[in-house]
Amino acid sequence: MRVNRRFAALVFPLSVALIGCSAEEQPTASVDSAASQSPEVKKTEPAKPVTPEEFLDRAEQAMAAEGGWTFAVKGSEDLVFQGQASSASYKATAERTQDPSAPSSLHSSGSVLSKGKRKPEEIFVIDGTAYVKEGADAWKRGPASDPDMQNKVEDPVAALAEFRTYVQESGDDVTLAKAGGKVKLQVRSGSRKLSQKAMRELKPTLKQLQKAGVAATEDQLTLSRVEETLILDPATYRVESHRFRFGFLIPYGGQDITYSQDVTEEIRGVFDGDIELPASIG
Repeated sequence: MRVNRRFAALVFPLSVALIGCSAEEQPTASVDSAASQSPEVKKTEPAKPVTPEEFLDRAEQAMAAEGGWTFAVKGSEDLVFQGQASSASYKATAERTQDPSAPSSLHSSGSVLSKGKRKPEEIFVIDGTAYVKEGADAWKRGPASDPDMQNKVEDPVAALAEFRTYVQESGDDVTLAKAGGKVKLQVRSGSRKLSQKAMRELKPTLKQLQKAGVAATEDQLTLSRVEETLILDPATYRVESHRFRFGFLIPYGGQDITYSQDVTEEIRGVFDGDIELPASIG
């Protein structure tokens, strides 16, 4: 649920050992008795993960062990030009189911705060289709793979797959740190895929600015910052949070408009319910 999708009003005016028990020869009865006993197996713990990809393997296993998750989302975006600032924020609670034999389902309910006014927003993703309702507007639907719909849907579990693509693209881009009792995986602007994701997120706002008279095209923008962070529990390897933030400089009138976005998802617990579309969607 990237916040930049949600508010056209955001644009301000511009004018993821076997131990064998061998015995000495004994009478046949004793040998038979010994042979009938089960050998003891020494259980060994799996090796601790060391590399980013190994941590991702453990995290995927840990998250897949449950039928679903509940998480909280919060996000903000800001536009600044000549000292004038325009901002908006978003918060929601979401549930996500997962079934190895079927696409995952998601339901999110939250609201957008812009210019002092709060507007509700609700999202469903079921069987590959996304459904969005903003305020009093009618439900909108479209393929969940559509870029516009992808930007609206926040999913900390899906972030694991994203981080794997960063590692496969260039392992050096993903850093691993242990601090504050947590495991932190992070990727910064060196990743081409990460930059492409930031541009996809910016496009709706850029279109609004262009309608307002900003002539800048995508190739004229400067990516000032982009960063994606995944926090794991060091004992269970479960995802605790996922954060994505970036900034762009957009040229206008010999100066720059500064745009920034910051979205965080935090896992709240296991979800074991069902997600179904309301009758009102039809």
